[in-house]
Amino acid sequence: MAGQIWQAEGYARNARFVSELGRPLLAMLDPRPGERILDLGCGDGALTAEIAAAGARVFGVDRAPDMVCAARARGLAVALADAFALPFARRFDAVFSNAAIHWMKRDPGAVVAGVARALVPGGRFVGEFGGFGNVAAIVTALLAVLARRGVDGETVLPWYFPTPNAWGRLLEARGFEIVEIALVPRPTPLPTGIEGWLETFAGPLFAALPEGERAGARDEVVALLRPSLCDERGGWIADYVRLRFAARLLSAAKREERPC
Repeated sequence: MAGQIWQAEGYARNARFVSELGRPLLAMLDPRPGERILDLGCGDGALTAEIAAAGARVFGVDRAPDMVCAARARGLAVALADAFALPFARRFDAVFSNAAIHWMKRDPGAVVAGVARALVPGGRFVGEFGGFGNVAAIVTALLAVLARRGVDGETVLPWYFPTPNAWGRLLEARGFEIVEIALVPRPTPLPTGIEGWLETFAGPLFAALPEGERAGARDEVVALLRPSLCDERGGWIADYVRLRFAARLLSAAKREERPC
C-alpha cells in the first residue's frame, strides 16, 4: 500500500487550518516554563513553536522528512522518529499531539505504549485527532468511487477514527487515567476547496488506482460531495469530528490501586 507523502509547502497552502484550529488544545496542555514536552507528529512545527514560546523545552518528532526540515527552519529541536517505536524513557513531563494520531492506524496501542514510556509518572498526554464519524461523507464518497473501479477501499484507508470508549480503553490499558475525553463536531471550511483537501490527505486512496484513472476518480468524488459539503457560495466545509482528550500517567503504585 502506498503511504501518505507529506510536503510542507502543499500542507501550508491547503491545510494551515489544522494547526490554527488546534490552538485551543494548547490551553488544555497548559505548557509551563521549563517543562519538557514532546510534540508527537509535530508537522512543520507551527504549534511546536507556540509551546516553545510559553517557555517549555519542547522537542518535536515526525516521520516526514520535509516536515522536519520545515520545523527546523523555525529554529525548533525536531527529529525524524517512528511513532510506533518512540525511543524515549521517562524523559518528558507532557506529550502533546494535534491531528496526527489518526494517521497511526497500524498499531495505535504501540503509540500509546511509547508515550507512556516517554513520560515521567504523573506526566500528562494531551491531544486531538479525528474521532468516530470524522469526514464521514468524504470517506463514504471515496470508498464508493474506489469500489466502482474494483478496489476495496477499506484495505487502503489510511485513517483511524476511534470512539472515545475505544481510545479511552487503550489509554487505561497502558497506565493512564482519563482526565477528559470527548468527541467535538467541528465543521471546517476548506481554504482551497475539497480538491485541495483530497490532494493533501487522500493520496494513499488514489494511489490504489492506475495513474490514468486518478483524475477521473477525483472528479467523481468531488461531484458526489458537492450537494452535502459545498455551500451556496461555492465554499467547501468538511464534516470534521475531533476526539479531544487529556490523560495522566499513573505511578506504578497508583496502577496497582485501580479496581479491575
